[in-house]
Order: sequence, then C-alpha cells, then structure tokens
Amino acid sequence: MYPLIRFAWQNWATRNLPPLGPFDTHVSHHRCWPIDIDLWSELNNGRTLTLYDLGRIPMARRTGVVDLLRQKGWGFTVAASFTRYRRRVRIFEKLTMKSRMIGWDRRFFYMEQSMWRADGECTSHVLIRTALVGRGRAGLIPPTALGEGLGVGPDSPPLPDWVTALVGAEDTRPWPPMAGA
Repeated sequence: MYPLIRFAWQNWATRNLPPLGPFDTHVSHHRCWPIDIDLWSELNNGRTLTLYDLGRIPMARRTGVVDLLRQKGWGFTVAASFTRYRRRVRIFEKLTMKSRMIGWDRRFFYMEQSMWRADGECTSHVLIRTALVGRGRAGLIPPTALGEGLGVGPDSPPLPDWVTALVGAEDTRPWPPMAGA
C-alpha cells in the first residue's frame, strides 16, 4: 500500500521551507519502518522507489514545478528509473535523502536522488526519467516548456556523461521486450 500518511507528513513537514532554485538540492529525512522491510528485515527494493517519491514530490513543490504543473494543467509521469543499490538499510534506520533536477533532453527531464545512512554511507542512487504530460490526449509536453516556465529558459544545463550513457543504453533496448521469446 502506498504510504499516504507519510506522503502527507513529508509535504506538511516541508511546507515552510524556503523555495529552491530549479537545480537546487532538496534534503529530506526518513526512517525504514517495519512496513518497508522484506524477509531479511531490510528496506525492500520496491519500497525504496516509493520512498524516493516522498522526496521527489516535496522537491518539485519547493522548486516551483508543482505550481507550474497546476497552472498549465500538466502532470509528470515517471518514464524510467535507473537504480543502483549499494548498502543495506536495516529496520528503523534513519536515512537522509537528497533530491534534485539535473536537466532535460528533447523528450524527458531527469532527476537524481540518493539515500544516505547516518554513518555517511550512500545506500542507493536513482536517476528518474520523467515526462511532462498534458490533459487528455494532449500527449507529451516538450521539457523546454518546463525550463521556460521555471524561468531558466529552454536550454538545459549539460547532462552529465553518466546520464547520457544510461539514456543511450536505454534507447538501444528492444521494445516490446522479449519479442519472439
């Protein structure tokens, strides 16, 4: 089940934080609760992605993205996620999450997020590929409109090499998957 109470809490807890610039980092704090664990009493990989939602949405609100989406009648949807898991998160561990938008290409905009334990170890990192969508059958909205709406112009900052490499690899992946298998 989606943690709606935690989602509401994150939005309430960050409601008075100052606005961020479009590429600034939002920092949030979380805990691995019993509902988040797998059979080994560790943070479940699927719940990790849900926790990233709990950092991404307040970041979008603080950077002005949510207001822009409401004003234009747009939404955003996750088109892909590239997750790297590196350290275990045990039940009741506290985590600090860092979330930021890093730029866009011709179709998508990209956000990166990471979770950190109190000992300074990064537990996971995700690149989120997101699409702007219009109402009804309006389809995809060019990400340049996001940059213009946020006042930074249509040109994205250069995407890091690791992002362009991941996106390039994803673009070679067959669709539909396992066709003919």
